[in-house]
Amino acid sequence: MGKRSKKGHKSHAKLEGYVVVAFSEDMEQAREYKTLLDANDIPATITEQDEHTIGSKEIAVMVSEEFLDEAHVIIESQHTYDDFYDFAMEDDDETDFEGDFFEEDEY
Repeated sequence: MGKRSKKGHKSHAKLEGYVVVAFSEDMEQAREYKTLLDANDIPATITEQDEHTIGSKEIAVMVSEEFLDEAHVIIESQHTYDDFYDFAMEDDDETDFEGDFFEEDEY
């Protein structure tokens, strides 16, 4: 009869009732999601999934199932804000303030 690892069993028990709210590209992004959720009183955890056929690990941000809908809204709102900010910054880069814009018209 083989021994079962208590450590693996405890970590699985800790995540019982937790579901994935987002997968992130890297650990920094996962930490940003966790910080954002924690700031909105939603307990979150980060787990690394096993390597898949593509050869890279997936990093999952998980929340309790009862907070899943609210967590999705918060993360999507942050994506929208980031996209808007990126778009606004791109427009600023394209604006040329050295042109004729500030020259006075001669009458």
